[in-house]
Amino acid sequence: MQPEARLMPPIANAPRLTAASSESMREIGIVDELGVQRTIYIPAERPLTVLVDDRELVTLMTLGASPELLVLGFLFNQRLIQNAAAIESISVDWKLGTAVVATRGSPREPSAATARAVASASGQGSIFSRLLADIDGIRLPGVPAARIRGSVLRALVEMMRQHDGIHRLARSVHSCALFQDARLLVSVEDVSRHNALDTISGWMVLHGIEGGDKVLFTTGRLTGEMVIKAAQCGVPILVSRNGVSAMGYELAKKFGMALFGRAVNRRFHCYVGSERLDVD
Repeated sequence: MQPEARLMPPIANAPRLTAASSESMREIGIVDELGVQRTIYIPAERPLTVLVDDRELVTLMTLGASPELLVLGFLFNQRLIQNAAAIESISVDWKLGTAVVATRGSPREPSAATARAVASASGQGSIFSRLLADIDGIRLPGVPAARIRGSVLRALVEMMRQHDGIHRLARSVHSCALFQDARLLVSVEDVSRHNALDTISGWMVLHGIEGGDKVLFTTGRLTGEMVIKAAQCGVPILVSRNGVSAMGYELAKKFGMALFGRAVNRRFHCYVGSERLDVD
């Protein structure tokens, strides 16, 4: 995370968090197409089982750069908590592979489906039925409506092209980043785009960061799940190197968001929300 992000004060009654980050990459030996032996880096994916008030909730596959924020963001994005103050503490122990969450009250009762592994594959990033049940209650900030200049959009895409260190060395990861205008606030790389977005959401709720004047960048597809999670954080503008799914498109229209996809090499598509774009 950016130094500025680490120094921001948390909200009142913020949960106590461990700082159990782990190595994001490991070095292995391979043989290339010429038969030459050499070493490369690969992502160090590992399981993290989340226990809420001594009840096993879910197992997340993650690089573990900021596991406490990942867990906090996951609980928030699954609508299991309303804010960070609902959590007393999150304690991560990599030897046990667990994140032990203690709540101050009683979180919403999770469905039986939550007690299963959530793999790093893109389609397993959330309990989607829970998200769909709550979409009618999502409201983005109104006036003034957030906007983005074309030059700013290109600048943040170029910034992320140079910023993704794990991707450059090891590939096989996704990244998400939160911007205010062209200023990078926080960025996260993980094996899943959902993990990366959940970690950013956790950082936002921990510090009471509003999303109305922010832009979310991701390397992954803008699916319905990704759009809902961003909308829950109040972020109205999403930018992706990848494309947009039909559900992501329809939900963005419903929420009044702007979706920009295929944003590479100074080019992009605005799928919906072109009224938020200032062409320059």
